[in-house]
Amino acid sequence: MTVAVLGAGSWGTALAMQLARCGHPVRLWARDAEHVAALAEQRCNQRYLPGIEFPDGLDVAADLQQTAADADEILVAVPSHAFTSIVSAIAADLDPARGLSWACKGLEPGTGRFLHSAAQDILGERIPLAVVTGPSFAAEVARNLPTAVTVAATEPEHGRRVASLLHGGSFRAYTSADIVGAELGGAVKNVLAVATGICDGMGLGNNARAALITRGLAEMMRLGHALGAQPATLTGLAGMGDLVLTCTGDLSRNRRLGLALGSAKSVQQALDEIGQVVEGVGTCEEVWRLGEAHNVELPISEQVYGIIHKGWDPSEGVRRLLAREPKPETD
Repeated sequence: MTVAVLGAGSWGTALAMQLARCGHPVRLWARDAEHVAALAEQRCNQRYLPGIEFPDGLDVAADLQQTAADADEILVAVPSHAFTSIVSAIAADLDPARGLSWACKGLEPGTGRFLHSAAQDILGERIPLAVVTGPSFAAEVARNLPTAVTVAATEPEHGRRVASLLHGGSFRAYTSADIVGAELGGAVKNVLAVATGICDGMGLGNNARAALITRGLAEMMRLGHALGAQPATLTGLAGMGDLVLTCTGDLSRNRRLGLALGSAKSVQQALDEIGQVVEGVGTCEEVWRLGEAHNVELPISEQVYGIIHKGWDPSEGVRRLLAREPKPETD
């Protein structure tokens, strides 16, 4: 089956490489014509995954509509803020026999909606949808290191099809029917990774990091309960698995943002150094709004939102968290 991967950043490129390793013809689309030319000439993504050669069967493309129209399956792998524009652009090329999948981890900017809700508004409910998520650094997937992900879908057959395309070699793909929980875990973990990076950037120690991850998971579970997510999803690959990876691995852009903020750099300085989209910047505001709308207490996420968007001092954020009243650990 020919698969179109829309988005030639690090994650889209890594997934395209995995699909090609599994024997599928892959067309990797990039918006930037200069980037497309470099990918085709160098046979690697030197900008984001330097030195990792493309496998056979992976070609690059510059025409979005043609790439989507010629594919048996479409996998969107752009930053979450670009998701709706890409889906709108290819909507006419989609049919229920193919469906749509994506590997974006975030919420729709300005609305806080899950991406599957945004997709349904554009496409209607006739198109089956699936999200690929879980603990997966792009560089490790590109190097064919062991990885496990969750494919959560609106229709079981579509989920199984997408998982089977990706599953092979060192890459395992599990299926799920809980698309709300899968998308929630993939979004909230980015916010919590910023918090953990701040903690480590300030040199607060391993105890503090472990506490933040654990209490961060509690926040994720509380919000998931309010939104109808299944607890097992949030304690699985899409939730706890991705949370642990993103909070502790220095390949995480969200963690690196936090490390920079914790060492007294500004948000803009940190983003300039990272040089790629950091999903937690926009997502922290949408997660905070979700908490407010559903009357769910999210103290860690609130501090990240305040530090990034309101200029709160990270040290003061830590003080606020430590000054909270004692309470039972479980609700």
